[in-house]
Amino acid sequence: MSADPQMLAFEADCQIFSDSKCGFPAPGLHTFMYEPLFKVGDFEFDKPMLLAFTSTIVVVGFFWAAFNRPKVVPGKLQLVGEAGYDFVRRGVVYEIIGRKEGEKYVPLMVSLFFFIWIMNLWSIIPIAQFPVTSLIAYPAVLAIIVYIVWLSITFKRHGFVGGWKNITGYNKELGPILPLVVVLEFFSNLLIRPFTHAVRLFANMFAGHLLIVMFTLATYYLLNGIGILYASTSFILVMAMIVFELFIQAVQAYVFVLLASSYIQGALSEHH
Repeated sequence: MSADPQMLAFEADCQIFSDSKCGFPAPGLHTFMYEPLFKVGDFEFDKPMLLAFTSTIVVVGFFWAAFNRPKVVPGKLQLVGEAGYDFVRRGVVYEIIGRKEGEKYVPLMVSLFFFIWIMNLWSIIPIAQFPVTSLIAYPAVLAIIVYIVWLSITFKRHGFVGGWKNITGYNKELGPILPLVVVLEFFSNLLIRPFTHAVRLFANMFAGHLLIVMFTLATYYLLNGIGILYASTSFILVMAMIVFELFIQAVQAYVFVLLASSYIQGALSEHH
């Protein structure tokens, strides 16, 4: 059961010009908090976890169905699967890492893209209506996976000493500013990079969901008496933001994978 206060607002008949005289039930951090669906000891399974698990099933199920029995002349499902796979492979991995070096990382990037995209899409799916990536834990785990891959590639390609040179941008030709560059690159790559990689996705989905919830609540809150005139404007804004959110959801998945590919390309090259 959701702890979402907007649902309580509907049940309490909290509207403008009503006898309840209640104020607008503004959304906040509580909008992103859910009571567990069930508990097993100390383990709690809530709605966002269910949506994340369902996202995994959707992505794996779709690609299994599309490529389980591939045909020379592809059917509709295989054609869609190939188009999605090829979009990430050619439009991101080949462009950033290169065809020869990047081929081995295509499965990872395709998985990340579609997994993130589906988790974002739940925001506008009836009943679900929640983007999983608006909880920082989920983007953080994905960013850590990319971070670990990047570090392992860096030291595997360049060795221990060469790996640290790659991470810190060490180059004797920099002269007097070399110490400053090394310090900045060290903190930028090892500390700031995974943080910004996760927060970029989280912040966009958090803000988008909060706006949709706010104007949805405003539509209901104003839907009484003369407030109906204002409710219609709020409803139009909700529809417009949902359409815009569809675009942002795909863009954020694309940007996450684009940055991940850029980090791997940097690990494979001599310097960042």
